[in-house]
Amino acid sequence: MNSTLLSLLAFAPLVLAAVLLVGLHWPAKRAMPVVFVVTALIALTAWEMTFNRVLASTLQGLILTLSILWIIFGAILLLNTLKHSGAITAIRGGFSNISPDRRVQVIIVAWLFGCFIEGASGFGTPAAVAAPLLVALGFPALGAVMVGMMIQSTPVSFGAVGTPIVVGVTGGLDRAGITESLVANGSDWETFYRLITSEVAIMHALIGILMPLFMVMMLTRFFGRNRSWREGLSIAPFAVFAGIAFVIPYAAAGVFLGPEFPSMIGALVGLMIVVPAAKAGFLLPKTPWDFADAREWPVEWMGNIEIKLDSLTAKAPMSMALAWLPYLLLAALLVLSRVHEGVKAFFTQNLVVGWSNILGEAGVSGSIQFLYLPGGIMVLVVLATFLLHRMKFSELRDALGESSKTLLGAGFVLLFTIPMVRILINSGVNMADLPSMPRAMAELVAGSVGDIYPFFAASVGALGAFIAGSNTVSNLMMAQFQFDTAQLIGVSSAMLIAAQAVGAAAGNMVAIHNIVAASATVGLLGREGQTIRMTIIPTVYYLVMAGLITMIALHLIGISDPLV
Repeated sequence: MNSTLLSLLAFAPLVLAAVLLVGLHWPAKRAMPVVFVVTALIALTAWEMTFNRVLASTLQGLILTLSILWIIFGAILLLNTLKHSGAITAIRGGFSNISPDRRVQVIIVAWLFGCFIEGASGFGTPAAVAAPLLVALGFPALGAVMVGMMIQSTPVSFGAVGTPIVVGVTGGLDRAGITESLVANGSDWETFYRLITSEVAIMHALIGILMPLFMVMMLTRFFGRNRSWREGLSIAPFAVFAGIAFVIPYAAAGVFLGPEFPSMIGALVGLMIVVPAAKAGFLLPKTPWDFADAREWPVEWMGNIEIKLDSLTAKAPMSMALAWLPYLLLAALLVLSRVHEGVKAFFTQNLVVGWSNILGEAGVSGSIQFLYLPGGIMVLVVLATFLLHRMKFSELRDALGESSKTLLGAGFVLLFTIPMVRILINSGVNMADLPSMPRAMAELVAGSVGDIYPFFAASVGALGAFIAGSNTVSNLMMAQFQFDTAQLIGVSSAMLIAAQAVGAAAGNMVAIHNIVAASATVGLLGREGQTIRMTIIPTVYYLVMAGLITMIALHLIGISDPLV
């Protein structure tokens, strides 16, 4: 079999996933088991991997799946706990009287608060939290979903305390092989990993400055009385100010602290700066902007669920300080566990389960650090919240039940997706003397487009997120392919992996899974196509900008890394 056919065969699992999920509209829980079986068959036959290595790779993938599920569980449990304690309602209520201008409300509620929820919880929760809040404030349901989906951009690479990088990029790369090459070049994995994180943060920051302005312009164009871009543009000074207030601390956190912190820190600092500025009327137009009377709205704008701020919970009012305290505690524990050596040692050395050289296969290993992973820290914060907010056991039980149901929904798909990815990555050890499947894919791409490929690297990540509905899964599927392509065309592999992560974040704006989740919260199921037709606009902006930044960084500035 010639190299081109082999490369096409290596692409087959990804193409099959796209066909089943997008073309045939199969649910992921039905499509991904089929893709896993096809991947295993290709590995056993065309690549002549041993059955033992395929099985070991599958077990390695299951260990990684448990790590991701542990993070998802912690993130969703914390959000549900705060919902049942009344904290989310208190936080929502605090946004209701900042400004009567709908453009200001969308910047503060969707952009800043939504970015914080993404940083803390991820997995589509910002749109599901922000959309009902916007409807409660008087936004049309379709507009709330559109804006909610636009949150799924800049903060997503560092969502759920960094899961798309911490698990997605790390789990999607042949870490053992890359570490060996790095050591041979006088570097190490930690340096390479921090370089990727820094480049992701800087690229997102450069593009994300304009996302608040995009939000208000989309809102006034599609949902304003005059259908005007200009009415959104008129608040540009304040919108850009809000963008800068978020992206500067966001980028600094990515460069100096790591992937767990940028979205949360950027949002917290942004809220502390932008909310007082809005109350003082800083950079705001003299005339507030509002929608037409709700009686004039088209029927397709309306959801079938009525949401009111004062009916979200029957619990007694909670102070804003107490409501925010669990999130501040989460941020403090995360920083301590990553920066303080003594605390870090405790978290990394206790409650660790691992398996080296699974089934005797060299380099195929996996471990779960239950305390050090963000999931463990979030569970600790949940226990603290139970005491701080004086919750009842029944409330915590309900939060546990709701979180477990969400976990089961996500878990089944990941049980097949991540083992499939590990088979692809570990396929370099085979009896046919072939390169790994991601390497074979990269050889085809490098031979076809060569030096201009970096412009499309982010779009490849977005395609993966559109197919899988997840930045993390896109990174898992495509990171090694991006790495190998960079090696073949002689550019910085860290930069192409960063472009992959940025593009995968942008792809969430059109990911049907996330749109369905957000639409369901405001009673708009069945109108997902309308939302995609609008959110494709900021998605294209994001991908074009990411492509241009990647090309400039590699071919004009000459950014490099230890492996070039």
